[in-house]
Amino acid sequence: MAKEKVCLAYSGGLDTSCILAWLIEKGYDVVCYMADVGQEEDFEAAKAKALKIGALACYVEDLRREFIEELCFPAVQCNAIYENVYLLGTSLARPVIARSQIKVAQKEGCVAVSHGCTGKGNDQVRFELAFYALQPTIKVIAPWRLPEFYERFAGRNDLLDYAEKAGIPVSSTKSKPWSMDENLAHCSYEAGILEDPDVTAPADMWKLTVDPLKAPDTPEDFTLVFEKGLPKKLITSKGKTITDAVELFLEANAIARRHGVGRIDIVENRFIGLKSRGCYETPGLTCLRSAHIDLEGLVLDREVRALRDQFVTFNYAKILYNGLYFSPEREFLEESIIASQKNVNGQVRCRVYKGSFIVLGRSSETEKLYDASESSMDEIGAFSPEATTGFIAVQAIRLKKYGEAKAEKGERL
Repeated sequence: MAKEKVCLAYSGGLDTSCILAWLIEKGYDVVCYMADVGQEEDFEAAKAKALKIGALACYVEDLRREFIEELCFPAVQCNAIYENVYLLGTSLARPVIARSQIKVAQKEGCVAVSHGCTGKGNDQVRFELAFYALQPTIKVIAPWRLPEFYERFAGRNDLLDYAEKAGIPVSSTKSKPWSMDENLAHCSYEAGILEDPDVTAPADMWKLTVDPLKAPDTPEDFTLVFEKGLPKKLITSKGKTITDAVELFLEANAIARRHGVGRIDIVENRFIGLKSRGCYETPGLTCLRSAHIDLEGLVLDREVRALRDQFVTFNYAKILYNGLYFSPEREFLEESIIASQKNVNGQVRCRVYKGSFIVLGRSSETEKLYDASESSMDEIGAFSPEATTGFIAVQAIRLKKYGEAKAEKGERL
């Protein structure tokens, strides 16, 4: 009988290499899948390793453009942020990775997909909810939730022993005392010594950005141009204009990285109910989002902005974080994002300096909500100050009644 075929999300590291060998040991034919979302990775070496272990094939899919255009840029459009601090770098990459893995699984006729996510994290939820939405009949093999696997491999030493017996090549370098996940948008660090929330992250942990204390003493200026809320152009300090989405994102990253912009160290609430300490570097996305927020102050209607902030931004971030990207509610919210951004056109002059992102100015040739004459303290303009008297009187009606009621009860405001 032909063996059942499994598509494994493969990284080339110890965990997924052992999972690959274990799946083969369990009687499966395995096709490995790797996603290039901008991480620094030797894909050819990892591919060769997978084939040496026994994989039938190893696909390496370049997803950088769709990651930026379909996930990162819409996140900028709605200023997506989780718990007021996290820019969702890991969450943003998962939908494109899962979608591509299912395509490979379908192409290869796989009955199941597999991954190396732990049983305590968010990624297992993100990947599997995506898998089931994309192919409802798919089977998912999650080794780190199977007792026969996690009881056999209780720790790293067990995996190393298994790798040696199975002839799996293992890097001789000492493992960093934390785990990492990298893509074009960010790099995350968690676990190991970082599990104590009061332990300061080591200086040599951060791999993307220069230490702000060691960043250049001279600031760097650049300009970001937006159309309908989307980054469309980056003009460097030397006057170079970049319009391609991938190149624009890479340039924003490069500028922010050399000036130490985008580091955070937080404790967040995972979807499954646990709290987790995480450190994140999100250089370019920090600049893009901050510039977008600033431009909205100039061109976006107050009530539209308030509704978007209260409902769309919060829920879109929550959907991304919780792994519900392939859902009707996400589609609804994205339509709302597009509607809110019709008038978000203009440019923002930016500066980065020793870990800070600073706005130097903003302008728009098409949107005229800001009227310098009306806002000026030096001229009357078209706005009559007398009109404010009636405005205050109407706003005070409710508050006067509230004050009277409190006074009758002898209560102090």
